[in-house]
Amino acid sequence: MRRTLISGLALFKIRAAEGLQYRFAAFSGSLVSSCWALIEIIVITVFFKFGNNTSENINGLTLLQSISYIWIAQSSFGLIAMGIDGDIQTKIVNGDISVELCRPLNLYWHWFARTAAGSASNVILRGGMVFLVGIVLSVFGLNGIGIGLPHSPINLLLFLTSLFLAFLFGASFNMFVTAIRTGIAWGDGPMNMMNLLASIFSGTYLPLQLWPDFMQNFLRFQPFAGSLDTPARLYVGSTSLNDGFVSMFFQLMWIVVFIIFGQMIMKSKIKNAVIQGG
Repeated sequence: MRRTLISGLALFKIRAAEGLQYRFAAFSGSLVSSCWALIEIIVITVFFKFGNNTSENINGLTLLQSISYIWIAQSSFGLIAMGIDGDIQTKIVNGDISVELCRPLNLYWHWFARTAAGSASNVILRGGMVFLVGIVLSVFGLNGIGIGLPHSPINLLLFLTSLFLAFLFGASFNMFVTAIRTGIAWGDGPMNMMNLLASIFSGTYLPLQLWPDFMQNFLRFQPFAGSLDTPARLYVGSTSLNDGFVSMFFQLMWIVVFIIFGQMIMKSKIKNAVIQGG
């Protein structure tokens, strides 16, 4: 286990450094995310201004908080939406898992390190640029368009902690999807559907607090809220600190659940794997 941990950390550094080299791709991705954020802000503003809602907030979320929520969503999009690592996907499709099994490492944690590194480099470059755009808009006085300040210093600290948990959750969920995909020969459709559902229920496309009232309890505690909704709520202050701690506990719980089931599925797939060729 110690050897796997050391090798995984080394692989994480190498993979992350490799991902950070693709600056132009990150710039184009951040441009798309920034434009998408502005479109969402227009839609949300119309929703608040001209909808049937007569109060200043919906389930505790105001218009300005919604705008900050959107910028955070676009900044952290890569935490959950990355899907299966491209190199791992190629190995699965081509049947090159046998090469991976020759390494004196635990295959699950080996791939976990690669997946986490790819997610980290994507968020650092692309997400950092998007967040910077939101800050610049606020600095120039466009408070109704740019990202606002954290609700309080303690909220900022909890946001950063929750964001790290969201990073671990994204890696554990993507590895869960990877484990299911290993050994499957009928395409990527179901995997793509799982990633799409994860993005929807994370609050990426619409803040979860703007969903119908009767769904709020389910939305708060379902696993994908921990990949975006929980950190965003803590940043904008649309949830109490006590509720924030409860949500962070569920973040940690779902991380453990996906890791356990991911390892179980991976072990079963490797055990039943058939290696052909000479």
